[in-house]
Amino acid sequence: MSALSHFDDSGEAMSDTPENTPNTPTPGANQPDEQPSGQPSFIVLAQYLKDLSFESPHAPNSFNNQQSPQLDVNVDVQGRGLAPDQYEVELSVTARANRDNQAIFVVEASYAGVFEIKNLPREQIEMVMLVECPRLLFPFIRQIVADATRNGNFPPLMMEPIDFLAIYAANASKANQQPNGSAVSPENGQA
Repeated sequence: MSALSHFDDSGEAMSDTPENTPNTPTPGANQPDEQPSGQPSFIVLAQYLKDLSFESPHAPNSFNNQQSPQLDVNVDVQGRGLAPDQYEVELSVTARANRDNQAIFVVEASYAGVFEIKNLPREQIEMVMLVECPRLLFPFIRQIVADATRNGNFPPLMMEPIDFLAIYAANASKANQQPNGSAVSPENGQA
């Protein structure tokens, strides 16, 4: 049996053996996995693929034309509260490749995560949900989209990194300029 040591109020080392185990934790001594109360904490509880669709409506004819298609990529972030201090953030991507007004391929993917966000001021929760959470999810959905297009016999669509903070700041500035700026809050389940 191994014994752990800690110091009592007099500075004397005490051994944590069954005969000498304190019933209460030593004040100020935190377990390695615990956050001190009041300290902000951000934990990824789960990550998962919610939806994936790939269409190549004109295959195999679309493979014959070597002209580069026009790409249109849209990214959306949605967030909602699940439980106290738990939020789901969903990152969605829709990518369309068109050539001569015909769809070459369409890929739609939604990748989500459940995050525990504790001890953060209310006004900062929205920013974390719309900036930090999608920043963590983006590499995964980027790989999913690239794999889907490659599996459809097209070059992998490698999306450029997204500056979610710049987008958040621009949207916040735009909302502040509107007379009825509708700030999104975690209470209404949307971010």
